[in-house]
Amino acid sequence: MHWKSFFSALLRRKRWLALGIAGIVGLVFLGVWLSRSIQLNIIGHNVQSQPTSPIAGLPCDNAIQRPVAVMLASDPEARPLSGIGQADLVIEMPVTPDGITRFMTVFQCQTPKEIGSVRSAREDFIPLAAGFDSVYAHWGGEHGALDELNQHVIDNVNALYYDGTIFYRKPGIPAPHNGFTTLDLLRGQATKLGYDLTKNFSGYLHSTDAPVKNLSNVASSIAIPYSGYSGLDNVDWMYNAANNAYLRSRGHASEIDKNTGQQVQASAVVLMHTDSHILREGDQYIVVRTTGSGPADIYQNGIVISGTWQKDAAALDSPLRFFDNQNKEIKFVPGSIWIEIVTSS
Repeated sequence: MHWKSFFSALLRRKRWLALGIAGIVGLVFLGVWLSRSIQLNIIGHNVQSQPTSPIAGLPCDNAIQRPVAVMLASDPEARPLSGIGQADLVIEMPVTPDGITRFMTVFQCQTPKEIGSVRSAREDFIPLAAGFDSVYAHWGGEHGALDELNQHVIDNVNALYYDGTIFYRKPGIPAPHNGFTTLDLLRGQATKLGYDLTKNFSGYLHSTDAPVKNLSNVASSIAIPYSGYSGLDNVDWMYNAANNAYLRSRGHASEIDKNTGQQVQASAVVLMHTDSHILREGDQYIVVRTTGSGPADIYQNGIVISGTWQKDAAALDSPLRFFDNQNKEIKFVPGSIWIEIVTSS
């Protein structure tokens, strides 16, 4: 009986030892799983907590910085432009009676290595720049525009005062198309001028929801017959379903960003319809109405949405907004936005 009792007790101890080892192993695996889960939650939290651009709707390190709006040329001698494909938002608008256009490029997320060719300010761009709470960069300007900017209606950096420092001229390019700058130089000068570089633009709404497509709203191409330069300004956008974006061509040639060598593309293209008039009798400039309201066509996700644009004429810094025909504010696809302003006169 003594030996039987001994072996029985030994077997019981082995079973308890096995159960104990199994329990320890289980606790180790549980600890590893919890640790990995905590790490994943932390990683997910970091992604979610990264600030989102109020313009493009994309997470980026510069999303809390104030946008910088830079005037760019459209002249054939200035092409390809540097930085035009890296802007969060671009506004193109006619500036002469014969339909020559100019660009206002708004930068926030990306930092192009170079921006140019930089050109002059126009009076009708000033409310648009103010609406994004941007620092407005330009190389001189039309007299009316300079009168306003010299009164400091908005924070601006005029290349006429910083030629050779903040702005520079590149050899081999004919003047006045040889003026360039960088975003770092502009932000540095804005800081020296005492401008607040924290963004104040409330932003656009964004959505990644799939749209409802039907025969009435599908739109795979956009043609804009700007009439300057004997057809070299005719703009075409072609929808690319593979990356859900529109590719830009001008004068039947791909619009290329000189910095990247890539064709310019946009997640959304807006046709903003308005009116214009000649600035002064015999003048070479026109004034385009960029406040108030008017019709708009919003192209994104391969479809077109008809609606309106609105900007309060009584408040210079009021935002430019877009609405559908139910008066609901447009939710843009995250990514760059191009606004093509077309005039009825």
